Amino acid sequence: MAASVSMPVGGVQVGSYGDYAQAQRAVDFLSDEQFPVENVQIVGTDLRTVEQVVGRLTLARAAMAGAASGAWFGLFVGLLLGIFAPDGSSWISSVLTGLVIGLVFGALFGAASFAATRGRRDFAAAPQRIVAGRYDVLCQPQAAEQARELLARLSLRG
Repeated sequence: MAASVSMPVGGVQVGSYGDYAQAQRAVDFLSDEQFPVENVQIVGTDLRTVEQVVGRLTLARAAMAGAASGAWFGLFVGLLLGIFAPDGSSWISSVLTGLVIGLVFGALFGAASFAATRGRRDFAAAPQRIVAGRYDVLCQPQAAEQARELLARLSLRG
């Protein structure tokens, strides 16, 4: 699959930074100095995935999480069905019925999905994210010297 950027990955390294915010600041500075930033790329290297574990997952927690998501879905379905209710009491009963049915089925599905793993993943985690160890600012060779000079001024500023 071809890259969708106009400049292939590569070029001359004009700066290297420990986090993305610093690399972004450098490119923003280049832009402020009227440098043609279409000649610049920020490339993350030394990539790794990070998954933050947030707690132990038990059968009860899995059932509660399933119940919560099921309740939201049931509430939504109940509200949709309530549109067709002939009077106010029917509307309330449609909403409450949808909520309760969603809650029960969500809890059952949450517990069943937890039990199906047989303890292979009994922890809860935030979604994985990809983090780079370093962010290099690369530039086309014909403009690299000018970019280095400008970034040197930026580093002198502090």
